[in-house]
Amino acid sequence: MTDIETGLPAGRQGHLHPISSLIREVHQIFARMGFTFAEGPLLESEWYNFDALNVPKEHPARDMQDTFYIKDTPGYVLRTHTSPVQMRYMEAQIKKGIAPPYRIIVPGKVFRNEATDMTHEAEFFQVEGLVVGEDITLANLKGTIEQFFKELFKGALVEVRFRPSFFPFVEPGVEVDMRLVGEGVPEKLRDKWIEIMGAGMVHPSVLKNAGIDADKYSGFAFGMGLDRLALLRWGIDDIRLMHTGDLRFINQF
Repeated sequence: MTDIETGLPAGRQGHLHPISSLIREVHQIFARMGFTFAEGPLLESEWYNFDALNVPKEHPARDMQDTFYIKDTPGYVLRTHTSPVQMRYMEAQIKKGIAPPYRIIVPGKVFRNEATDMTHEAEFFQVEGLVVGEDITLANLKGTIEQFFKELFKGALVEVRFRPSFFPFVEPGVEVDMRLVGEGVPEKLRDKWIEIMGAGMVHPSVLKNAGIDADKYSGFAFGMGLDRLALLRWGIDDIRLMHTGDLRFINQF
């Protein structure tokens, strides 16, 4: 006999992949903060992946050694980040006549042409966040990120700090570091600053490319690797374990 809902033998249950479990939890946390879910294609045009996001033609991220270009489909790439969904969402809302405010969360797979090791993979998952409205500031960004980590790492005191950085699609841009404090925090993470994501205020050129009045509206965006977040959440030692399909690993979750 089999279970009607799962298709597994009666009395047995399957195991969610840690990334699937994390995506569900991330979505739930941000939904409580008023964010809606958005998604976009894995095969993306250079316009949405680079140009509309203010990434110049000579930017190193567009080099062959960093990006998977599609040989039989010129002008298209395997998306290198989830940020193109920002553009597609804002553009679609403007076409429908729906002005900001917007709040979206975008989990999804991305691709980078790079060597794999314990902390890097050629394909991995990101989660993107975007908020656009009137009088949006870096303080709103910091409060949102702090609330997210407090809910994700339950029982821990979470501290967040910003360091100046550069990303073409935000201005100013910041690197976000996180520190967990408390008895329930794994010892290898406790009281240590960990670089966790890139973020910043949405560049006015990006808003204009989406058809939004950059003089009236502002916004913030952030992006982080879900695979790396899973490493921290469950103390996983090697990011490659999450892409092996090895049931001995999956069955632990």
